[in-house]
Amino acid sequence: MNQIKENKGLFAAILVASLGYFVDIYDLLLFSIVRLPSLKSIGLTGTDLTHYGLMLLDVQMIGMLIGGIFWGMLGDKKGRLSVLFGSICMYSLANIANGFAHSVETYAVCRFIAGVGLAGELGAGITLVAELMPKEKRGYATTIVAAVGLVGAVVAYFVAQTFDWRTSFFIGGGLGLLLLVLRVGVAESGMFKHTSKAENRGNFLALFKNASNFWKYLRCILIGIPLWYVVGLLITLSPEFGKALNIKGTVNAGAAVAWCYGGMVFGDIASGLLSQWLKSRIKVVYIYLILSVVTIVGFFTLQGISATAFYWICAAMGFAVGYWVIFMTIATEQFGTNIRATVTTTVPNFVRGAVVPLTLLFHLFNNSLQFTILNAAIAVGVICLFLAFFSLSKMSETFSKDLDYTEEL
Repeated sequence: MNQIKENKGLFAAILVASLGYFVDIYDLLLFSIVRLPSLKSIGLTGTDLTHYGLMLLDVQMIGMLIGGIFWGMLGDKKGRLSVLFGSICMYSLANIANGFAHSVETYAVCRFIAGVGLAGELGAGITLVAELMPKEKRGYATTIVAAVGLVGAVVAYFVAQTFDWRTSFFIGGGLGLLLLVLRVGVAESGMFKHTSKAENRGNFLALFKNASNFWKYLRCILIGIPLWYVVGLLITLSPEFGKALNIKGTVNAGAAVAWCYGGMVFGDIASGLLSQWLKSRIKVVYIYLILSVVTIVGFFTLQGISATAFYWICAAMGFAVGYWVIFMTIATEQFGTNIRATVTTTVPNFVRGAVVPLTLLFHLFNNSLQFTILNAAIAVGVICLFLAFFSLSKMSETFSKDLDYTEEL
């Protein structure tokens, strides 16, 4: 009877974490997809569309960085479930409020609150599922969470093509609130309960006081940077790169996002299953980083092709950086239970936030050093991939690692 109850609790946790990440990615990408029509509808034109669009993205990212630290610490202090449902509630309500925005100021407040909320769900969900699963099989569960979640980007694109931007935000918020109904039956992590008296639970600053923990934490971040180099730079600016590459036809950024994330869904499923087959996280990330090099080279060298062929390259790059599930699992498995939620929640948000320095570096090469747009992007890519390969070479294998321990901080 207890085994049946545990299995039901595990299934409920995987279901809620998966669907929560689905709505998370839906909201995260929806703004990028509806940015222009939404800003035009509130009266912006010309260069204001770019200026305020980037400002809103920055505001959302600031919210995510703050939220990552806040939710991560809360997850280790108060529990994984409080963060999982609290973050879903916050970004769902912010989504609905965003649909009523009629000024840039209101829009910015909504994006900031949504950013804070979006920062917590994935880390809490992955941590909870990883701690509930048997250690030899946890890769299957995290694969399901990531694969289902990434479909949210594709759904966001088609919803935005079908409905008005306001309705698209309402749909996202409604899905999130509906998801909260499924909270019944989701159990808290037993490992977390065992650490209720542990010292330094959720002490984010403690990660920086110990050199070994700091470098381990930094390496977790750096191996994920290539993913957001592809998504945050190459895919986001795909219309500009399409012109520079003499692509035949008009490249649509929303379509490029959908194709890229479609590839990522299959990439994440494959990487998760491959890690279980090889019984290794590190080997799989090496394979995917090599695939990333190959597809990124193809992106820059296959010039003058059709828009459809260009989208297929976007999908191939998406597949190649589809090691997000393994990246998240590695971060979860690197640290003890008393700091695990903090690490698992902050690491992906710092990776997402890395798009800001990557963009600044791109502009430095492009504007100050007079690189062409293609050469500037290539230079940034070389740096990202070098850091990822170097960091991975210094990481220890964590497959089937026992997670029921506390970290010395």
